[in-house]
Order: sequence, then structure tokens, then C-alpha cells
Amino acid sequence: MSKDKSGDKSARDTHYANLRRAHRDARRERGEIPTPRQDKRKKMPADWKPPSLAPEQVLLYGLHTVRAALDNPERKVVRLSVTQNAAARLELGDLSALPFPTEVVTPQDLDRILGPDAIHQGVMLETRPLPHRRLEALRDCPLILVLDQVTDPHNVGAIMRSAVAFDAGALITTMRHSPTESGVLAKSASGALELIPYIQITNLADAIDELHKLGFLTIGLDSEGPEPLEGTFAGNRIALVLGSEGKGLRQKTRQTVRALARLDMPGAIKSLNVSNAAAIAMYAARQFLKI
Repeated sequence: MSKDKSGDKSARDTHYANLRRAHRDARRERGEIPTPRQDKRKKMPADWKPPSLAPEQVLLYGLHTVRAALDNPERKVVRLSVTQNAAARLELGDLSALPFPTEVVTPQDLDRILGPDAIHQGVMLETRPLPHRRLEALRDCPLILVLDQVTDPHNVGAIMRSAVAFDAGALITTMRHSPTESGVLAKSASGALELIPYIQITNLADAIDELHKLGFLTIGLDSEGPEPLEGTFAGNRIALVLGSEGKGLRQKTRQTVRALARLDMPGAIKSLNVSNAAAIAMYAARQFLKI
């Protein structure tokens, strides 16, 4: 009598389907493939409004984002809302045994809270913001990144991912005209928000002066900088300063940094998206530092 292996085949098919889905989701989180088109997703009521959040309230969503937050001992969790499917994919085990309140929800429940543009993948985490970091804690970091009013959270999230990839010690931004810690920023960073200090300061010029006292050479990236970036490096601590797209570095910032430098590009296009420029600049800095 032949043995019925249909059950084994079904389990194997489910396993490979889960692997394919996880691979696709990871690529989508990294921005390598597009998110579903708006007209193919469920439309929300025209009067939908985002929830009003308290200053100490942050909503994170997405599998990679939430997994990274749960693995971060400095992240204070308030409540987890998750579908049964997402809980299985996160390998959370017995939900009642988790050390924080957890509720099982439907995807539609999360849609109503997060809105039609959030690719939440069935999970939302309410948390407190990460602890504030001070600049003096960076004195032993060889490479840090400073942003001068880069406002788009998608760009800042992409820069954050690159900063973690190149082992930068921190990402510094201003409190005004920069994205706060949020679900959009965290989703764009795909877990990197939990892996690098995100320091928001009041006055950028004062912060740059403080970095000078800590031994950093501050280099502002400018398309019309007087010399190529690779010819500007010196010392063993480098702070790369990048401005917003279009406006670039503000005049005060240009006057405060120790050097201005450009990325030389041989092609017809002479400027890059700020997240791409940041990645190239950090790679060049790492090559100089050799660490």
C-alpha cells in the first residue's frame, strides 16, 4: 500500500510559500520592490484622520520594524496589536506570556488606526520614544552623520539604514524641520531606528561647535564644494553634514563646518538624492578611516 504523502506536501508547500512571502516583504521594506498600488488596496473612508498621539506615544508597524523594537532592550513597549498570522510570522509564541499587554486584531482594525498608506503587515506596536542621547556620548565614535533640515521621513529612514550599514555612531538632526520618531520613519528605516542613536538637537550650529570640541572634523557636502570629498578627510573622527534636497546646506551651517566638499560625478547628472549621497560619503569616509 502506498503511503499518503499529501499532508507532507501541503506542509512543505505552506513552508515555501511563507519563505517566498517573507523574502518579498523584506525586499519591499528595503525599497527594492514597490508597495501595492493604491488603487488595488482597500480604500478608507474619505473622512479618515490619523490618531492624535501624545508626545510620549509612538506607533510602530511592519514585521521588521516591530521585531527590531521588541529585540531592543531600551524600547519601552506599551501594547502590541497583532493578527494571528503576523504573530506566527514573528514567532511570538504564547501571547499571554508576553511581558506587555497584547491583543489579537484583524488587518481591518489596524487599517482603521494607521490609514490606507501604512503597510502594517498585521502588526502595530505602541511604545514610548527611545531615550534621549547627548552629543558627549559620541566622543569615541569615528564616524557620525548630521542632517541639516532633511524633512522627508522616507529619506531619513533610508539614510538611517545606510548609517547602520556603515556603522556610524549616530544620526543627528534638528528638532524643527526634521521628522520625529514615528511609524513612517521606523518603517522606512526597516529596523535601523533601534540600532543607531537618533539625536535631535535645538541649534545645529551649536551642535557642530560641540562636535569640534569632541575632536570631529565636520565636512559639509555641497555640489559646489571647493574640493572633492576624498581630498578633505583628515584625523580620526569625521562628521558628515548633509543638507535638504533643493536647498542644500543653510548658510549658517556652511559657515560653521570645518570644510565644504563635493562628490565628483563624471556623468551628466551632478546631484543625487540625499540618501544616496549619504551612502557614498560614508563609504568614502570608511575607506579613509580604515576601521
